[in-house]
Amino acid sequence: MFVVIGFMIGFLAAVPVGPVNIYIISQTLKRDFFHGMMAGLATAFMDFSYCLVALVGFFHIAVNVASYNYWLKIAAGVVLMLLGLKLFHDARVFQFRVREKDTAIIRSPRPLLGVFLLYISNPSLYAFWIAVAGFVTAHGLLKEGLWPAVFFALSCGLGAVVWYFFLVRIVTHYQARIQEKTFKRLLAALGLLLVGFSLFTFFKIFAGQ
Repeated sequence: MFVVIGFMIGFLAAVPVGPVNIYIISQTLKRDFFHGMMAGLATAFMDFSYCLVALVGFFHIAVNVASYNYWLKIAAGVVLMLLGLKLFHDARVFQFRVREKDTAIIRSPRPLLGVFLLYISNPSLYAFWIAVAGFVTAHGLLKEGLWPAVFFALSCGLGAVVWYFFLVRIVTHYQARIQEKTFKRLLAALGLLLVGFSLFTFFKIFAGQ
């Protein structure tokens, strides 16, 4: 039963539109299914890791992280701003590859780095998974022990993988029907959203929230 609950939590947690989903979509549009799914798998792995750490009882991490919230939020704002500006740049220089030898896109680890930076700089993700761990343990939905915690965290990660697979698959499916000018507009729009998230983050910092 707890595996089903974990799957649903992981799936539903991944659905809301946010910086991570926007970044995964942008990687799929700029590169291909492989790179978009790479970013999705990296995100699911981070979800698994955060959930497992919270479940095995390292709650002192939450206390330590709370004291660094201010700097983490600043880092998150900077990362989002840089990624958004990068998408603006990509929107200006993007071109379809027309030659056959150019159709094979070079494999790049950049999607992994982008997801890693988004995660470690976002204190709300720490708080979310600690809250999930507290909820399932307080309500007796998860038995004590390492292996139940591992399987629950894995089920959360699997739920996220399923969502990101559908997201990347849908973007890839419609990718072939999008004109180059539309591609540029989409990348610019995604960049604008990331910059918007960045400005909102900075606003919350200066507002003391």
